Amino acid sequence: MGVRKDLGRARRRADLAGRAAVELIREDGAVREVRAAPLVAPAAGSAADIPFVNAGEAPDAVVLRRRDATGWRSVTAAAFAREVTAVAKGLVAAGLEPGGRVALMSRTRYEWTVLDFAVWAAGGQSVPVYATSSAEQIAWILRDSGARFVVVESDENAATVTEAARSLPEPPRSWVIDGGALDELDVLGRGIPEKEITERRAALTPDTIATLCYTSGTTGRPKGCVLTHGNLHAEAANTVELLHPVFKEVTGQTASTLLFLPLAHILGRTIQLACLLARIELGHCPGIKPDELRPELRSFRPTFVVGVPYLFEKIHDTGRATAEKIGRGASFERADRIAVRFAEAYLAKFLGRAKGPGPGLYLAWALYDLLVYRRIRKELGGRLRYAISGGSPLDRRLNLFFYAAGIIVYEGYGLTETTAAATITPPLSPRPGTVGLPVPGTAVRIADDGEVLVKGGIVFGSYWNNPAATAEVLHDDWFATGDLGSLDEEGHLTITGRKKDILVTSGGKNVSPAVLEDRLRSRPPVGQCIVVGDNRPFVAALVTLDPEALPHWLAVRGRPAGTPLTELCEDPEMTADIQRAVDHANRAVSRAESIRAFRIVPGGFTEENGMLTPSLKVRRHAVAAAYAAEIDALYG
Repeated sequence: MGVRKDLGRARRRADLAGRAAVELIREDGAVREVRAAPLVAPAAGSAADIPFVNAGEAPDAVVLRRRDATGWRSVTAAAFAREVTAVAKGLVAAGLEPGGRVALMSRTRYEWTVLDFAVWAAGGQSVPVYATSSAEQIAWILRDSGARFVVVESDENAATVTEAARSLPEPPRSWVIDGGALDELDVLGRGIPEKEITERRAALTPDTIATLCYTSGTTGRPKGCVLTHGNLHAEAANTVELLHPVFKEVTGQTASTLLFLPLAHILGRTIQLACLLARIELGHCPGIKPDELRPELRSFRPTFVVGVPYLFEKIHDTGRATAEKIGRGASFERADRIAVRFAEAYLAKFLGRAKGPGPGLYLAWALYDLLVYRRIRKELGGRLRYAISGGSPLDRRLNLFFYAAGIIVYEGYGLTETTAAATITPPLSPRPGTVGLPVPGTAVRIADDGEVLVKGGIVFGSYWNNPAATAEVLHDDWFATGDLGSLDEEGHLTITGRKKDILVTSGGKNVSPAVLEDRLRSRPPVGQCIVVGDNRPFVAALVTLDPEALPHWLAVRGRPAGTPLTELCEDPEMTADIQRAVDHANRAVSRAESIRAFRIVPGGFTEENGMLTPSLKVRRHAVAAAYAAEIDALYG
């Protein structure tokens, strides 16, 4: 009976894995294009319907969990739909017309989700704004989008909006979440008949604009990506249909996630949408800093999370730091090496390429699972089995470490212009180091110059008020991403760099800085870094120190806690540690592409000093300008 049950489970998993089948297009013997058929038919209507469909089909289903003073409180589908309706009526009473735009400026929290769906239910378009945006950035977005209404999180945000509004012809009407915005809108809308919301919602179609999502702007002014309800559905519905059955089958758990990515970022938005579409329990956490996030993960206990490489790097670094504090740093390093070896061998067996780990490796893994890996799982709530990583490449060794620790990290790749993920690791077929296959309904092609092109229902239609920029990136329905990549023999995409970031040394060597920077950042105490070398004789790097890693670094070496940063930048032991991180990065590239010199600089690359975007991407031009003298000194 048990054997029959195991065979049945194996067949079900094989069926699930087979749903990600793709078509490969070869040219000159190499895979140049890969296409994935959609798993979900295009929907009628809009994303605004989701809360109301849930309320009609499963009114008592728990679709959200809301944090309050006593803990996590369940929110049913019926209760959520009622709240969305009340806020939508308030927006209508305030003067929101069909097609009107409402800016939402807040950290990730429950009220954001209510407001997003309420704007849609009222027939409007949402314009997300990062909570850390400056007055100048806000003024540009409000002016460019024409948003006449703004909902902010705090009085501090409201003051920044007031400052931004001084340059506008007419200040927008605004509400403050912390000041009771949702209750105010509820009261304001009590005279609006529910029929008005039903009719506005019914008038929406897949081609209706849902949101203007502004890029984070690594160079120049942010551009507003016009995303329709059809774009959002193509992304959320196909991703859910691809992954959710696997999560349920393998874990046997009711899927749930704690969302901590900024909802102003398209990845956070589409995950939110996908969870409500599939009735996956969703909670919110306003911060991504490890010290804020860890207690929330332990209390919410999600079965999967979606994050950026920074999160997984910090979890790994915390494990190392904890081990070092109790005198077991060498043990953690062995656990790290065993994890990579075990995961490599186990994956080879899983993919039918080798026999898998031998008895000795299994025993070593079991020992470190007891000593180390289970502690990692406990830090993440104890129930976590899956994670999705996006935003930038995840170091392959780090991915393998988590795999050995019992957490499969699905990597994905996408942009705001592709409504988040354009590719994702296929179910039950992990390929650490790649960003997977196209999301169902999407095609990926590699252009003659190596640029990644994307086509499908997830691709945006235009930049708002910017036909010239639109024409630069959209050609015959293909979106030119600006990223460089390659496809392997099975169609898995690997991102190798950013087209505009390619460095050309004075010797004529083309170097993509991304792979070096990603690997360098994965090794503490490195904070941020930038690889330079354009029109220079060799490749070099500027490195900042991670302020969260420094107290531990000092304590382990018996140094005073208040050691000045300028002193640490010249410290021989620190220099040796950074050299080891550089050596790790250089192992991924050829000698000609390797970092030959580096300099540790005080300070950091942050949003506040304009060197990082809100989605934690380095503004290369800003860093190069700020540290021009230090870069020149590297070549002196």
